[in-house]
Amino acid sequence: MATIHFPNSPLKTALIERIQTAGIDSAIIGNLLLEQASEAEVRRAALIIGIRNEDGEIYRIIGADRLASYSNAVEELADLQLVDELSDANSARDGYDSIFRTA
Repeated sequence: MATIHFPNSPLKTALIERIQTAGIDSAIIGNLLLEQASEAEVRRAALIIGIRNEDGEIYRIIGADRLASYSNAVEELADLQLVDELSDANSARDGYDSIFRTA
C-alpha cells in the first residue's frame, strides 16, 4: 500500500486553559485541519496564530512549521470573517505572528 505524502505539515492547536472558547470555535475546527497538541508543543512551532474570544482573550493557539500551512490557515480564518490584528504589523507581537478576532 502506498503512503500518501502531504506537502504541508499539519497545523497543531491547543486551547489555553481556563479561557472561554469563542462562539465561532466550532467553525474554526471545521474549516482547518488541526492536530491537537499541548500548548508547549504548539508554541515551539515556527509560526503561531492566536485566536481571541468575545472577551478579547486569546483562547486558542495554532502553530505551523511551514509558511504554506500558515498561509492556508490565515486564508481560512479570513474566509470565516475573522480579522487579523497584526496584518499591518512589521513583526510578530508577544510571540504571535497573527492574532485573529471577530470583526
